[in-house]
Amino acid sequence: RDDADDARARDAARDAECERVYGDAREAYDAEEDRRALRTLKECFGYETSTAFAARDEDEDEDEESSEEDGSDGEEGSESSSESSSEEELLPIERKALKEDARRAKAQEDARAEQLETNIQDDDVYQLPDSDEEDDGIPDLSAIQMRIQEIVRVLKDFKNRRESGKSRNDYVERLTADLATYYGYNSFLIRYFLDTFSVDETMELLEANEQQRPVTIRTNTLKVRRRELAESLINRGVNLDPVGKWSKVGLLVYDSRVPIGATPEYMAGHYILQSASSFLPCMALAPQEGERVLDMAAAPGGKTTYLAALMRNTGMIFANEYQKKRLNSLVANLQRLGCTNSTVCNYDGRALPKVIGHVDRVLLDAPCSGTGVIAKDSSVKTSKSAEDIAKCAHLQKELLVAAIDCCDANSKTGGYVVYSTCSIAVEENEAVVDYILRKRDVKIVSSGLEFGRKGFTSYRGKNFHPSVEMARRFYPHVHNMDGFFVCKLKKLSNRTVPTSNDAFDEARAALESGYFDVGEDARVDDANADAATEKDTEIKAKKRKRVPGYVKAALAEVEAEQKTSKKAKDKASKSSKKK
Repeated sequence: RDDADDARARDAARDAECERVYGDAREAYDAEEDRRALRTLKECFGYETSTAFAARDEDEDEDEESSEEDGSDGEEGSESSSESSSEEELLPIERKALKEDARRAKAQEDARAEQLETNIQDDDVYQLPDSDEEDDGIPDLSAIQMRIQEIVRVLKDFKNRRESGKSRNDYVERLTADLATYYGYNSFLIRYFLDTFSVDETMELLEANEQQRPVTIRTNTLKVRRRELAESLINRGVNLDPVGKWSKVGLLVYDSRVPIGATPEYMAGHYILQSASSFLPCMALAPQEGERVLDMAAAPGGKTTYLAALMRNTGMIFANEYQKKRLNSLVANLQRLGCTNSTVCNYDGRALPKVIGHVDRVLLDAPCSGTGVIAKDSSVKTSKSAEDIAKCAHLQKELLVAAIDCCDANSKTGGYVVYSTCSIAVEENEAVVDYILRKRDVKIVSSGLEFGRKGFTSYRGKNFHPSVEMARRFYPHVHNMDGFFVCKLKKLSNRTVPTSNDAFDEARAALESGYFDVGEDARVDDANADAATEKDTEIKAKKRKRVPGYVKAALAEVEAEQKTSKKAKDKASKSSKKK
């Protein structure tokens, strides 16, 4: 009983102490608020400005430093008195803020002075170093970075800043080599970017490729609404926002206390991890309820499940995937998200017109070189070459022809094909679309996307169809998403435009660019060449004129007579030999 009484007494004393401390803190807070209000009034009526306070604080800091160095008691006394007077007027956080403002002002003045010196130096001519001067050892990245900046500055005003006797190509070659060393690319991709974009935009693109894209998730509207999903994830410690006004189902995840791919909501199929750029082809296709839709390259299922959500699990979706090892992820996502209107198939996309026949809409997210997703796959920096882009372009043309043949032009609600890639190479995008405009009875229509850059209508001296500008391009450094290309086509008739005997030229269509003019090595590999030759032979055989029936009968009779006469001659010759 005595111990309990002592404990209660200690608790009461502790509560009283807490109340006293809280009261003191409240009084101090009120006093500080009064001093802050007084200071605001002084500043508003012009008695003392923030600059004056900042100067006074700097003087106090100097006095403090001098007093610490000298150790004189008199100065310490004056310093303490000045500090006490300043503390009565300013809060500690206010003094820190004023010191920060003064520091920033000084930094701005230094920056202006440095910029002035730089402007004076800008008139100087930059001496381009020779490649022989570089050491064969470990490259100095800081020196390379400075040289890159100088070359970029020269290229902006090449007429006035170039070195005499040096051409623009010399500077570009030096810049290509330095960028390849600094960012870890091969020379081909760097030169490709420099010839496709301006120098400044190329630098922005390379910097954007070094940063990971934001994590985005797509709400599965078959099971939950985006607002409900956001509330559930926020309660689990996920910091997120809508991905943008252009999407009603996307969410942008900043950070999370729990693994975003292992939450109960994820397991229940309420959302799927999907890049923001992958929303765009599905939004452009805009499938309607009750339609037959074909997804020619469906794995891992992000776009297929989005199409099922847009169709509200009605109609029929043919989810085709050529690689068997990727079928597991496709089937798992379809089951987890509850897509019941999808049928998974495993065919070569080029054979689908004979297997499936006509459908209302087709989505072709074609396999590509991946130059738009370098932030995800850094191996693209060194593994891609001109031949790789040429092979991808050849395959994409074949797949797009098959996609057009699968689409039904007589569909009441459909007749649309969406072609997309995760590449920024023109040979895989505008060149493929321009090719299909000449080979099939289609036209380019608006994709309905509210943002994105227009497609190229001319590139390195090659002009494309003017309607190609209705396609949309997306870049990491502009839209903060993976590099992507989206084009929507409308099929006008089911008529198949006959192709000429240019099957081999089709295989080499991507080699028409100047990047691939590298002498004898600029050719398609022998396998593709042989395949193109065989295809050309098959086309010629199909083009042969049909022989009427009566002609065939006459030919058969002639052949029979020739055989009988030949047999008679053989018998006569044998009998003569025996005699």
